[in-house]
Amino acid sequence: MVEEISPGRFETAISPGWTIGGKPNGGYLLAILARAATHVSPHDHVLAASAHYLRSPDPGPASIETEVLRVGRSASQVRTRLIHDGKPCIEALTTIGTLDPHDKPYWTEGLPSPEIRDRADAIRVPGTNPAGLRVAIMDQVDLRIDPEDMGFGVGKPSGKGELNGWLELPGEDFDPISLLYALDSLPPATFDIEMSGWVPTFELTAYIRAVPTPGPVRIQQRAQLIDAHKVDEVCLVWDSTGRLVAQATQLAGIRLG
Repeated sequence: MVEEISPGRFETAISPGWTIGGKPNGGYLLAILARAATHVSPHDHVLAASAHYLRSPDPGPASIETEVLRVGRSASQVRTRLIHDGKPCIEALTTIGTLDPHDKPYWTEGLPSPEIRDRADAIRVPGTNPAGLRVAIMDQVDLRIDPEDMGFGVGKPSGKGELNGWLELPGEDFDPISLLYALDSLPPATFDIEMSGWVPTFELTAYIRAVPTPGPVRIQQRAQLIDAHKVDEVCLVWDSTGRLVAQATQLAGIRLG
């Protein structure tokens, strides 16, 4: 996915298969940057990433610049920049460390518990959304939304601003880098309030809390506030054992009404 062409500089190819309406998914792009960041770090796993989306690149060749800001015993910090057609598109700061897959959470009482729902009942998201927009990324993944949250697909959103679903990468297990995509994989939770057009991400902050066990992940995305044509959303991801493995917040632009 990334190739180092000189110290700290990488080339990559943004795939048209990971796009929504011809534009690449923000979590997918952040995963590309995180892969470059781990290449220049002595540590193995993404722990945190904060990305600012300056402009949306088109599919095709792109370059990545990295700068190691600090290397410590338990973590390192790396700045990355995605450049397309000579213009910066994403700036990200990433903390890289090591996650022990055998560690267990010390305290979890502050977390919500995912509702017990059957994945077999969930509805797979097609390659074209209700507005007629081509979502090529759905040909790469198996994303399913709980039927209780699919009212927006028939013009009857619940108004809660919450979507729950399941994500699987066919033929591949999740790892800390692919969890960055999972955190941006659901449709905007605002669809459960009112359908809209593109909801571009301005900033996304992600935390990877654990190495996920194999299998599909459970995702909840919730809108918290829509104000001044902007919405902030919270996303939580649990693995197949019910352990929270990733969480994110993002600020995006939106026009409703």
